[in-house]
Amino acid sequence: MRGLLIIITSELIGGEMKRWAWLLAVPVLISFAGAQVAASLNSQANAAQASSSQDAGYDTNSGDRMFFPHDMLWGWAQFDLAPPHNEIDPNLCAGNAGQYGGVNAPCSLFARYMLSGILEFRPFGRGPLRRFMVYGAPTFLFGKTIPKTLYTWSPDAIGIEHSWGVGIYLNKGFEFRVTQHFLFDRLGARNTYLGPADLGNNGPWGRFMTVGVRKTFGTRRW
Repeated sequence: MRGLLIIITSELIGGEMKRWAWLLAVPVLISFAGAQVAASLNSQANAAQASSSQDAGYDTNSGDRMFFPHDMLWGWAQFDLAPPHNEIDPNLCAGNAGQYGGVNAPCSLFARYMLSGILEFRPFGRGPLRRFMVYGAPTFLFGKTIPKTLYTWSPDAIGIEHSWGVGIYLNKGFEFRVTQHFLFDRLGARNTYLGPADLGNNGPWGRFMTVGVRKTFGTRRW
């Protein structure tokens, strides 16, 4: 009888322990499952936000004014200095220009300084036209240098390489662009024939027109 009571008691205790174990395990499992669901939802929300962030600036239902919205201009400007023996060559003078007059050679269109940039103009703030833009990309060159012959820090103006175009934002970082690039424009007294080393005004790229698609990735950190 005592043995039977012990067995029954042990069974009851074991069953009670198992029940309490399940009662303790269920909240833990629910909490874990909730955390997993929350993490999954956060991950999906972050992914959706990241994927839509590229298109946020092109929202056709924007509440901004129709013409000349507050964010109609975007661009950048950059100033570069080329140290001696590393001058910028816009391909206007032959590399052996020094043979035609030494340090006094007239064709000294090798740049020490470069000022470049791009400016995008989006004149419409609402509707499908919000995706339309016009842009320009000029590059100004300055200096007076002849390879292996003359190295100066002169800021004499050389000229401008420039292009402009139109673009339409498509979706998911894709833009359709038409670009027109022009011949190099010389400035000041250098806008003339500079002797046998003068290669003309074709510059590094010459004149051309292209039709293309641009793809941007991610978002800027700042």
